Amino acid sequence: MIHLLLRLVINAIALGVAAALVPGIQFVGEGQVSILSLLLVALIFGLVNAIIKPVLALLTCPFYILTLGLFTFVVNALMLMLTSWLAGPRFQVAGFWSALLGSIIISLVGMMFNVLAGEARQKRRPPE
Repeated sequence: MIHLLLRLVINAIALGVAAALVPGIQFVGEGQVSILSLLLVALIFGLVNAIIKPVLALLTCPFYILTLGLFTFVVNALMLMLTSWLAGPRFQVAGFWSALLGSIIISLVGMMFNVLAGEARQKRRPPE
C-alpha cells in the first residue's frame, strides 16, 4: 500500500515538473495548481500506464524491435495524451511534440525519485 502511495506522489511530482518545464503541458484551473488536481491526474496517469500501456506495447512489439526500443518514447507520449483526454479540462497537453518532451521529463524525474526512494528503503532494511 505504501509503495502505491509513493508511486502516486512520484508521478504527481513528475507531472508537475513537466507542466512547469514544457509550455504545451498545463494544469488548468483557478490560480495555483492544487495538490488534489496533481494527485488525481497522477492517479489517472498511473492507471493508464498500468492497464493500457502493456496492451499497446504488446501490439506494437515489432516497432520496438525495429527501432531498438526508441518507439517507447512514442508510446509514452501517447499515454500522456490519453491521460490528458481522460482528465478532461483540468490537465491539457497541446500536441504530440509537447507530449513527447513531457514524457521524457516525466520518465527522468520519475527515475530520479525512484532511485532516491529505493536507496531510502535499502537504508531502513536490516542487514541480512
